[in-house]
This record gives sequence, structure tokens and C-alpha cells, in this order.
Amino acid sequence: MGLLAVVCSGELVVRIRDALAAHPSVREVKMFGGLAFMVNEKMVVCVRSEGDLLVRSDPERADDLLTVEGARSAEMGAGRPMSKSWISVGQDALVTDEDVDFWIGVSLEYNKRAADTTPRRSRKPKRPR
Repeated sequence: MGLLAVVCSGELVVRIRDALAAHPSVREVKMFGGLAFMVNEKMVVCVRSEGDLLVRSDPERADDLLTVEGARSAEMGAGRPMSKSWISVGQDALVTDEDVDFWIGVSLEYNKRAADTTPRRSRKPKRPR
């Protein structure tokens, strides 16, 4: 990863923090080789170390969203596609705050429904000692 990607990634993190500042349940978690932003305990976006943005979206909107300039199907490594819920947006397509806000809006829209779902793993209650 080059210095430009590091600088761009840091700037993008600041822009996303600013965009999500109004949400009371935001937290940041290191994952997917970058810094993920969680809202209601569900990932919204992740700034990856390469400088791109990983966006969690409604899989039913994937085909339309992939027509947006800079968007592509996300991969978890070369040749390992992720599900239709995940879109990678190149840093060249995140120039303006409106670009960033668009993708955060896409993800927050889906987050409202995803937050209502039961987590995949249910944790068993701890037994009293």
C-alpha cells in the first residue's frame, strides 16, 4: 500500500466520522483490513487499507448500485467474491462529500432493516455459578 492510499484512507475515515456524527450508536471496529463503522451493532461501511470503501447494502439493489461509477462487487481477496450485499467503491469515486454521503445513505437505509434481524450466532446465556 502506498503513502497516497494511507493519506486518502485517513481523510476518508474523518469524512465518515463527520457524516455519522448524528447517529448515537456508532462505533468503530478494525476488520476487513481496515476500519469499519458500526451502527446499531451492524456494519455500515469500512474504510479499507487500500483506500476504497466497503459498503453493506441491500442485495436486491446490488445490480443498480453496481452501475454507479467506481462501484464493483466486493472481494475478500483476489478472486474471492463476497455476497451481493457488499460493494466496493474506489477512492476515485469518493471525491466529494456528496459521493460519501450517497454511499453512507445506501448503507444506512439497509441498516435499518438489518438491525431488526437476529444475529447469526445466538449466544447462550451464561450459567450462574
